[in-house]
Amino acid sequence: MSEVFTGNFTQQEPISEEAIAAAVEVMRTGRLHRYNLTEGEVGEVSSLEREFAQSVGAKYCLAVASGGYAMGCALRAMGVGAGDKVLTNAFTLAPVPGAIASVGAVPVFVGVTEGLVIDLQDLEAKADQADVLMLSHMRGHICDMDALMAICAQHGIRVIEDCAHTMGGDWRGIPSGRFGAMACYSTQTYKHMNSGEGGFLISDDAELMARATILSGSYMLYGRNGAVPEAEVFESVKYDTPNVSGRMDHLRAAILRPQLRKLSDSVAAWNARHDVILDGLRDTPGLTVVERPEGEGYVGSSIQFLLLDWSVEKINEVLKRCGARGVELKWFGGAEPVAFTSRYDSWRYAPSVPMPKSDRILKGIVDMRIPLTFSLEDCALIARIIKAEVGAVFQSG
Repeated sequence: MSEVFTGNFTQQEPISEEAIAAAVEVMRTGRLHRYNLTEGEVGEVSSLEREFAQSVGAKYCLAVASGGYAMGCALRAMGVGAGDKVLTNAFTLAPVPGAIASVGAVPVFVGVTEGLVIDLQDLEAKADQADVLMLSHMRGHICDMDALMAICAQHGIRVIEDCAHTMGGDWRGIPSGRFGAMACYSTQTYKHMNSGEGGFLISDDAELMARATILSGSYMLYGRNGAVPEAEVFESVKYDTPNVSGRMDHLRAAILRPQLRKLSDSVAAWNARHDVILDGLRDTPGLTVVERPEGEGYVGSSIQFLLLDWSVEKINEVLKRCGARGVELKWFGGAEPVAFTSRYDSWRYAPSVPMPKSDRILKGIVDMRIPLTFSLEDCALIARIIKAEVGAVFQSG
């Protein structure tokens, strides 16, 4: 009888008792708003900002309402506006081009490699089209950041890193998010820390962060923030920067602080599960695994593999057969968006031209979430199921 997996691909770990207690304490005070503090009180949001900045080695940090808000705020802080072009990955999720479109700018899509990172040759070819790159470390895959930053420096391109899938990761020991002028993170439920919605924006640039802080709804209370520039930096920006409220509240910050303290343990747990699945999928007929490059400190909270040059019908058959055995796979190659999966040509608000090399790769990307509620034995079973079903469909001709 065929093995069946009975786990839940959307079930996260429970919020810890420490985080629950911290949240309850905030609720007992009734002071949930980011600036609702007593005399001399630092507050959960400011404390979280200081702690996150320290964890990645950044000068400044702003805790915000979502990763999408962080991206839009970063673009506005950089002065990106109506009609401006912004380079970004063709392989990404909808909030990335959505953030660009939200400020009236126009995405310019850059191709993807079989390593599922941005195509640096295509970036070089399109470098003269924009002076900002919104770099998405999509699904936790980090490109050669030394090479990318060299290209961007040569062409005067400012980089915003979308680190929604790489919080806790690094490139050659440098934390993800510490290469660009600004970086954005997410704490949405299915990311590496869970506050339902939420995120961070970091930078070492005082003026950019002063603008972002005003944008986030500080009014003239920016002195109460946890990791912001000195007050004099705000003098040149506070009168001409609009208020687009979006800083995090104390309740979510209270839930996140204990999670930040255990992030490295979570990364190790994800990678152990990811590696069991990866090892189990190797040598599957017709399936291409995505190997991690030397120098990448990854976070394996999801895994991807490629069914290159497969027909639509056969890919759908794999999805169907795995689903019947309890394994939920998502496909990024479908002509129509499904749930969170979509392609660059799905977003009709953003002009695009076909990219045959990238289109071939996008058509073959199959994706799977790896919750920490799965055991290592669960992961081995999942790999056996995928291997068997991919092999069966491939060998059926």
